[in-house]
Amino acid sequence: MPDENTLQPVPEDWQRALAIAAHPDDLEYGAASAIARWTSQGKWVGYLLVTRGEAGIDSMRPDETGPLRTQEEIAGAAVVGVDTVDFLEYADGMVEYGLPLRRDIARAIRQHKPEILITGSFHLKWPSGALNMADHRAVGIAVLDAARDAGNRWIFPELLDEGFEPWNGVRFVCVAGSPEAAHGVDVTDHIDTGVASLKEHEAYINGLGRDFDPNSFLKDNASWAGAEMGAEYAVRFEIINV
Repeated sequence: MPDENTLQPVPEDWQRALAIAAHPDDLEYGAASAIARWTSQGKWVGYLLVTRGEAGIDSMRPDETGPLRTQEEIAGAAVVGVDTVDFLEYADGMVEYGLPLRRDIARAIRQHKPEILITGSFHLKWPSGALNMADHRAVGIAVLDAARDAGNRWIFPELLDEGFEPWNGVRFVCVAGSPEAAHGVDVTDHIDTGVASLKEHEAYINGLGRDFDPNSFLKDNASWAGAEMGAEYAVRFEIINV
Protein backbone atom coordinates (compact mmCIF):
# COMPACT_ATOMS: atom_id res chain seq x y z
CA MET A 1 0.00 0.00 0.00
CA PRO A 2 1.17 3.60 -0.58
CA ASP A 3 2.52 5.65 2.30
CA GLU A 4 0.04 7.83 4.15
CA ASN A 5 -0.13 11.58 3.63
CA THR A 6 1.58 11.70 0.24
CA LEU A 7 -1.47 13.51 -1.17
CA GLN A 8 -2.12 17.08 -0.08
CA PRO A 9 -5.74 18.06 0.65
CA VAL A 10 -7.56 19.96 -2.07
CA PRO A 11 -8.32 23.48 -0.72
CA GLU A 12 -11.97 23.87 0.25
CA ASP A 13 -12.14 27.62 0.98
CA TRP A 14 -14.48 28.27 -1.94
CA GLN A 15 -18.24 28.21 -2.57
CA ARG A 16 -18.86 27.71 -6.32
CA ALA A 17 -17.52 25.12 -8.75
CA LEU A 18 -18.26 24.10 -12.33
CA ALA A 19 -17.54 20.51 -13.36
CA ILE A 20 -16.91 20.11 -17.10
CA ALA A 21 -16.66 16.73 -18.83
CA ALA A 22 -16.79 15.27 -22.30
CA HIS A 23 -19.48 12.64 -21.70
CA PRO A 24 -22.28 11.64 -19.34
CA ASP A 25 -20.72 9.34 -16.68
CA ASP A 26 -17.19 10.82 -16.91
CA LEU A 27 -17.60 12.67 -13.62
CA GLU A 28 -19.13 9.65 -11.92
CA TYR A 29 -15.94 7.58 -12.21
CA GLY A 30 -14.51 9.17 -9.06
CA ALA A 31 -15.00 12.92 -9.05
CA ALA A 32 -18.68 12.66 -8.08
CA SER A 33 -17.75 11.34 -4.63
CA ALA A 34 -15.77 14.53 -3.99
CA ILE A 35 -18.63 16.59 -5.42
CA ALA A 36 -21.01 14.88 -2.97
CA ARG A 37 -18.73 15.98 -0.13
CA TRP A 38 -18.66 19.55 -1.39
CA THR A 39 -22.39 19.90 -1.91
CA SER A 40 -22.93 18.49 1.59
CA GLN A 41 -20.87 21.44 2.83
CA GLY A 42 -23.32 23.83 1.17
CA LYS A 43 -21.17 24.58 -1.85
CA TRP A 44 -22.76 25.05 -5.28
CA VAL A 45 -21.57 22.75 -8.07
CA GLY A 46 -22.89 22.77 -11.63
CA TYR A 47 -22.26 20.29 -14.46
CA LEU A 48 -21.41 21.08 -18.08
CA LEU A 49 -21.31 18.14 -20.51
CA VAL A 50 -19.73 18.74 -23.90
CA THR A 51 -21.61 15.84 -25.56
CA ARG A 52 -24.63 13.69 -24.76
CA GLY A 53 -22.62 10.47 -25.10
CA GLU A 54 -24.67 9.28 -28.05
CA ALA A 55 -21.85 7.12 -29.49
CA GLY A 56 -21.22 5.33 -26.21
CA ILE A 57 -23.39 2.19 -26.49
CA ASP A 58 -22.50 -0.12 -29.38
CA SER A 59 -25.84 -1.97 -29.34
CA MET A 60 -27.98 1.20 -29.54
CA ARG A 61 -28.39 3.85 -32.22
CA PRO A 62 -27.08 7.32 -31.32
CA ASP A 63 -30.56 8.86 -31.59
CA GLU A 64 -31.72 6.47 -28.86
CA THR A 65 -28.57 6.59 -26.76
CA GLY A 66 -28.21 10.38 -26.50
CA PRO A 67 -31.55 11.08 -24.79
CA LEU A 68 -31.16 8.06 -22.52
CA ARG A 69 -27.68 9.03 -21.36
CA THR A 70 -28.82 12.62 -20.89
CA GLN A 71 -31.44 11.46 -18.40
CA GLU A 72 -28.95 9.16 -16.68
CA GLU A 73 -26.56 12.08 -16.23
CA ILE A 74 -29.24 14.34 -14.79
CA ALA A 75 -30.25 11.57 -12.38
CA GLY A 76 -26.65 10.85 -11.39
CA ALA A 77 -25.99 14.53 -10.77
CA ALA A 78 -29.06 14.82 -8.55
CA VAL A 79 -27.76 12.01 -6.33
CA VAL A 80 -24.72 14.12 -5.41
CA GLY A 81 -26.65 17.35 -4.95
CA VAL A 82 -26.21 18.90 -8.40
CA ASP A 83 -29.32 20.29 -10.10
CA THR A 84 -27.71 22.38 -12.87
CA VAL A 85 -26.73 20.10 -15.79
CA ASP A 86 -26.08 21.75 -19.16
CA PHE A 87 -25.04 20.23 -22.50
CA LEU A 88 -23.04 21.85 -25.32
CA GLU A 89 -24.25 19.50 -28.10
CA TYR A 90 -20.86 18.54 -29.55
CA ALA A 91 -20.71 15.20 -31.40
CA ASP A 92 -19.63 12.32 -29.19
CA GLY A 93 -16.29 10.85 -30.25
CA MET A 94 -15.51 13.77 -32.56
CA VAL A 95 -14.78 16.62 -30.15
CA GLU A 96 -11.94 18.79 -31.43
CA TYR A 97 -9.85 21.22 -29.43
CA GLY A 98 -10.25 24.69 -30.89
CA LEU A 99 -11.71 28.16 -30.57
CA PRO A 100 -15.40 27.14 -30.68
CA LEU A 101 -14.95 24.77 -27.74
CA ARG A 102 -12.90 27.29 -25.78
CA ARG A 103 -15.54 29.96 -26.41
CA ASP A 104 -18.44 27.76 -25.34
CA ILE A 105 -16.71 26.76 -22.11
CA ALA A 106 -15.64 30.34 -21.43
CA ARG A 107 -19.28 31.41 -21.85
CA ALA A 108 -20.38 28.89 -19.21
CA ILE A 109 -17.65 30.05 -16.84
CA ARG A 110 -18.75 33.67 -17.22
CA GLN A 111 -22.37 32.61 -16.71
CA HIS A 112 -21.85 30.54 -13.55
CA LYS A 113 -18.88 32.42 -12.02
CA PRO A 114 -17.15 29.45 -10.38
CA GLU A 115 -14.10 29.74 -8.14
CA ILE A 116 -12.81 26.33 -9.18
CA LEU A 117 -13.27 24.05 -12.16
CA ILE A 118 -13.37 20.26 -12.12
CA THR A 119 -12.57 18.28 -15.25
CA GLY A 120 -11.10 15.01 -16.50
CA SER A 121 -7.57 14.18 -17.50
CA PHE A 122 -6.10 15.80 -20.60
CA HIS A 123 -3.01 13.57 -20.51
CA LEU A 124 -2.24 11.09 -23.28
CA LYS A 125 -2.40 8.13 -20.90
CA TRP A 126 -4.33 7.16 -17.78
CA PRO A 127 -2.37 6.37 -14.62
CA SER A 128 -2.60 2.69 -15.64
CA GLY A 129 -0.69 3.46 -18.84
CA ALA A 130 -3.74 2.90 -21.08
CA LEU A 131 -4.47 5.42 -23.82
CA ASN A 132 -6.83 8.23 -22.85
CA MET A 133 -9.67 9.05 -25.25
CA ALA A 134 -9.43 11.91 -27.75
CA ASP A 135 -12.59 13.65 -26.44
CA HIS A 136 -11.22 13.65 -22.90
CA ARG A 137 -7.91 15.16 -23.99
CA ALA A 138 -9.53 17.87 -26.11
CA VAL A 139 -12.00 18.89 -23.40
CA GLY A 140 -9.41 18.90 -20.62
CA ILE A 141 -7.06 21.26 -22.48
CA ALA A 142 -9.97 23.47 -23.56
CA VAL A 143 -11.11 23.78 -19.94
CA LEU A 144 -7.66 24.97 -18.87
CA ASP A 145 -7.51 27.57 -21.63
CA ALA A 146 -11.11 28.69 -21.18
CA ALA A 147 -10.44 29.31 -17.49
CA ARG A 148 -8.12 32.09 -18.60
CA ASP A 149 -10.17 33.13 -21.65
CA ALA A 150 -13.16 33.80 -19.40
CA GLY A 151 -11.31 36.64 -17.70
CA ASN A 152 -10.09 38.46 -20.81
CA ARG A 153 -12.67 40.76 -22.38
CA TRP A 154 -10.71 40.95 -25.64
CA ILE A 155 -10.81 37.19 -26.20
CA PHE A 156 -14.21 36.21 -27.60
CA PRO A 157 -15.60 39.76 -27.46
CA GLU A 158 -18.84 38.39 -28.90
CA LEU A 159 -19.55 37.07 -25.41
CA LEU A 160 -19.80 40.69 -24.26
CA ASP A 161 -22.50 41.25 -26.88
CA GLU A 162 -24.34 38.26 -25.37
CA GLY A 163 -24.22 39.90 -21.95
CA PHE A 164 -21.43 37.83 -20.40
CA GLU A 165 -18.90 40.04 -18.65
CA PRO A 166 -15.39 38.70 -17.98
CA TRP A 167 -14.92 36.46 -14.92
CA ASN A 168 -11.46 36.38 -13.36
CA GLY A 169 -12.53 34.42 -10.31
CA VAL A 170 -11.33 30.92 -11.27
CA ARG A 171 -8.51 30.07 -8.86
CA PHE A 172 -7.58 26.55 -9.93
CA VAL A 173 -8.66 23.51 -11.93
CA CYS A 174 -9.05 20.07 -10.34
CA VAL A 175 -8.14 17.38 -12.89
CA ALA A 176 -9.53 13.94 -12.07
CA GLY A 177 -7.91 10.76 -13.35
CA SER A 178 -4.55 12.45 -13.87
CA PRO A 179 -1.28 10.51 -13.73
CA GLU A 180 0.23 13.60 -12.09
CA ALA A 181 -2.23 13.90 -9.20
CA ALA A 182 -0.65 15.28 -6.03
CA HIS A 183 -3.82 16.29 -4.15
CA GLY A 184 -6.77 14.40 -2.80
CA VAL A 185 -10.21 14.69 -1.21
CA ASP A 186 -11.26 12.50 1.71
CA VAL A 187 -14.54 10.93 0.55
CA THR A 188 -14.89 8.33 3.31
CA ASP A 189 -18.33 9.64 4.26
CA HIS A 190 -19.44 10.12 0.64
CA ILE A 191 -18.15 7.15 -1.35
CA ASP A 192 -21.53 5.38 -1.19
CA THR A 193 -23.20 8.46 -2.65
CA GLY A 194 -20.62 8.44 -5.45
CA VAL A 195 -21.38 4.78 -6.11
CA ALA A 196 -25.11 5.51 -6.22
CA SER A 197 -24.44 8.30 -8.72
CA LEU A 198 -22.53 5.96 -11.03
CA LYS A 199 -25.25 3.31 -10.74
CA GLU A 200 -27.70 5.77 -12.32
CA HIS A 201 -25.86 5.13 -15.60
CA GLU A 202 -27.50 1.72 -15.89
CA ALA A 203 -27.96 1.63 -19.65
CA TYR A 204 -24.37 2.61 -20.28
CA ILE A 205 -23.00 0.09 -17.78
CA ASN A 206 -25.19 -2.67 -19.24
CA GLY A 207 -23.93 -1.76 -22.71
CA LEU A 208 -20.27 -2.22 -21.83
CA GLY A 209 -20.42 -5.86 -22.83
CA ARG A 210 -18.56 -7.02 -19.71
CA ASP A 211 -19.14 -7.38 -16.01
CA PHE A 212 -18.68 -4.11 -14.18
CA ASP A 213 -19.46 -3.45 -10.52
CA PRO A 214 -19.59 0.29 -9.69
CA ASN A 215 -19.22 -0.41 -5.98
CA SER A 216 -16.00 -2.40 -6.19
CA PHE A 217 -14.54 -0.24 -8.97
CA LEU A 218 -14.94 3.03 -7.10
CA LYS A 219 -14.09 1.68 -3.68
CA ASP A 220 -10.97 -0.13 -4.86
CA ASN A 221 -9.61 3.03 -6.49
CA ALA A 222 -10.67 5.22 -3.58
CA SER A 223 -9.07 2.92 -1.02
CA TRP A 224 -5.69 3.24 -2.72
CA ALA A 225 -6.02 7.03 -2.79
CA GLY A 226 -7.23 6.97 0.80
CA ALA A 227 -4.05 5.19 1.85
CA GLU A 228 -2.14 8.17 0.46
CA MET A 229 -4.15 10.56 2.65
CA GLY A 230 -4.50 8.58 5.84
CA ALA A 231 -8.21 8.10 5.09
CA GLU A 232 -10.38 5.11 4.28
CA TYR A 233 -11.42 6.48 0.88
CA ALA A 234 -10.19 9.44 -1.19
CA VAL A 235 -10.25 10.81 -4.73
CA ARG A 236 -7.07 12.06 -6.40
CA PHE A 237 -6.78 15.32 -8.34
CA GLU A 238 -4.07 17.21 -10.15
CA ILE A 239 -4.41 20.90 -9.29
CA ILE A 240 -3.46 23.51 -11.88
CA ASN A 241 -3.49 27.11 -10.73
CA VAL A 242 -4.98 29.64 -13.12
